[in-house]
Parts: sequence; structure tokens; C-alpha cells
Amino acid sequence: MNRIEEQLWDYIDGNLDEAHAKTIADQIHSNPELKHQYEQLVSLNLTLNALSQDEPSLSFTRNVMESIAHEPQPVALTTKVNKKLIYGIGLILVLPLFSMFAYIVYYSDLRLPDFNLNLNFNLKKFFTPTAFNIFIFSDIVIGLIFLDHLLRSKAAGK
Repeated sequence: MNRIEEQLWDYIDGNLDEAHAKTIADQIHSNPELKHQYEQLVSLNLTLNALSQDEPSLSFTRNVMESIAHEPQPVALTTKVNKKLIYGIGLILVLPLFSMFAYIVYYSDLRLPDFNLNLNFNLKKFFTPTAFNIFIFSDIVIGLIFLDHLLRSKAAGK
């Protein structure tokens, strides 16, 4: 739709201010091609106004509601995460780090009056095969406790 046609539709509908409407009216009277286009649009507008609007049948709403009722209901997405699971994983990750930190602090030279923390230590002294075995053993025990909890919760759910 071009600009002139839009202005003619606005003129027919009465959506223009008086100054703009007077300008369009002068153009219609002076230009025969524009006058012909205006007459066609007026006849089209009268034809469209004469058409009756179809109304839906009385049972339309009932039929639509019944068809909606027969549709399967959408499933709500539930992505709820058990907080105990998050805390358990956090414990598995933090507990070995905390135990290693405590072990290192325990064997470091800490003098309270001077507040000198001597962190010059021999790593081979701390990471012995026994310490490594204790670390692995504690991780396995924590993992087994977590697995037991997980399996019990799944069995209770069934």
C-alpha cells in the first residue's frame, strides 16, 4: 500500500485533522486519477461495511473446550535438586582438603608468642604412603556412605 492510498483510507475513515483532510479533498478534486482511486476505495468500504459478520454456532465454545479437555496435559518440568545431595558432594570435596590442611598445620612449626608461621616443610615428610592411604580410605568410606544413601532413597521411592 502506497502513501497516497493510506492517506485516502484515513480520509475515508475520518482519521485526519481538518487541514490535512482539506488538502486531500483538494487533491481528489484536481486529479482525476486520484478521484477514480478514491471512488473505488469508497465503494470497497461500503461493500465491506455491508457484509454481515459471521457468528460462531452456539456450541462452538463447548466444542472447543471439549477438544482442549481431550488433549494431553503438558507436563511441568521439575528440576528440583535435593539439597542433601549438594551438601554431600560438597562434604566429599571439602573434607579431604580440610584434613590435609589440618595435617599440614599440625606438623608445621607454629610459635604463638612470635606469630611466626614457618611453612618451610618437607613435602615428602607429609605425603607418605601412609598419609596417601588414609586419604584414599577416607574418600572411599565417604563415597560408600553416599552410595548407600543414594540406593536407600531410590529403594524407598519405588
